Amino acid sequence: MLSNGLYVNQIEDFTVVGINYRKSAADVRGHYTINEEQYKIILDIAPALGLNDFFVLSTCNRTEIYGCVHHIELFVQLILSQSTGSEVAFRQMFYVKRGASAIKHFFEVGSGLDSQILGDYEIVGQIKKAVQSSKKRGLISSFTERLFNYMMQASKSIKNNTGLSDGTVSVSYSVVQYIKENVDGYADKNILLVGTGDIGRSTCQNLVEYLETHNIALVNRTIEKAALLAKELNLNYATYDLLKEELQKADIIIVSSANGNVTIKKEDLNASASKLIIDLSIPFSVEAKVSDLPNVTLVNVDELSSVTNQTMMQRAAEIPKAQEIIESSKAEFFKWYEVRKQTSVLNEVKSKLYEISHNPVFALSETAKADPCYDEIIQKVVNGMAYKLKEKNQRGCQYLEAINEFMNITAK
Repeated sequence: MLSNGLYVNQIEDFTVVGINYRKSAADVRGHYTINEEQYKIILDIAPALGLNDFFVLSTCNRTEIYGCVHHIELFVQLILSQSTGSEVAFRQMFYVKRGASAIKHFFEVGSGLDSQILGDYEIVGQIKKAVQSSKKRGLISSFTERLFNYMMQASKSIKNNTGLSDGTVSVSYSVVQYIKENVDGYADKNILLVGTGDIGRSTCQNLVEYLETHNIALVNRTIEKAALLAKELNLNYATYDLLKEELQKADIIIVSSANGNVTIKKEDLNASASKLIIDLSIPFSVEAKVSDLPNVTLVNVDELSSVTNQTMMQRAAEIPKAQEIIESSKAEFFKWYEVRKQTSVLNEVKSKLYEISHNPVFALSETAKADPCYDEIIQKVVNGMAYKLKEKNQRGCQYLEAINEFMNITAK
């Protein structure tokens, strides 16, 4: 590694640490979810730990930290610092991927190949938001930003050129599918949607479009968000202080909250009323004791995601095409990286040779010092080094060899 740290962001330093739906249930994952406020805290404390290139992706399926880091434990501690779960449990579930393996994982997550519902395209917006949050704090390097751009290009190409995201299967749409299959006369039911963030908004739009109903009331802690969505879709809304009253009127309750607190408790509900409650929140926003009520059905995000149908089988057939696009995009990224790495090294060598030429410690010949073609000598040495690195793919101490060659030429 060069003295100024040019190689800090090497491919082998790129790392992902996290947990996802494959090894942890939704109620467990909820203890390690990072909400917006917790993300801000992480961004505040990271520089003091020497971290300057990372972002946190926290969804209903996963909590992961991506970035360039030498010591994996730093990423682990960042997640644990903002979690309510035990460290022992986390260490039993978490995974680490580094280098090419981490990059492959990132592409697969961004394309929907690693989503709990195959081809779920909502993940793209979540990744974009996560990267932007870190970038605003100056915590995204040119390396990671370029990797993100290549991943986004691959994801868009997969979306446009394969059937991986065809049909109407996503976490938000799975709500519609579940209601259609399990609720008789759903068009006449009163629906309450609690939480109008990204997932809540998407769910609401799907309810209106596919259930063809406007019997929907919206409740959100920030009333302006609920009012705006209600106006857009011609729905009703209520202030948060009226939540308990709205719960009593609703036949179907859908909760999508990101505040990490329990929003609905057993005592908030009428024990004799029949209700379907769908909790899309991670961590859960509906108290588990709600299931004890005889006429209440409580469904969480993992149970929704287990639904399989013809659309999913059609999507699975598109996986090979998606993988081909990912491999092509990865190859382009690796090509960019090699050029960038060589350029950085060559610029460093060139700068060092100029420094040597003006340092009195080095006994350059008077002819060399006065040579009007001095710049040409340095460029010749650098060009020779570039040839060895690129055309001959030679590795080793090219840095030292270039200095020795320069010294030999100028000493004549």
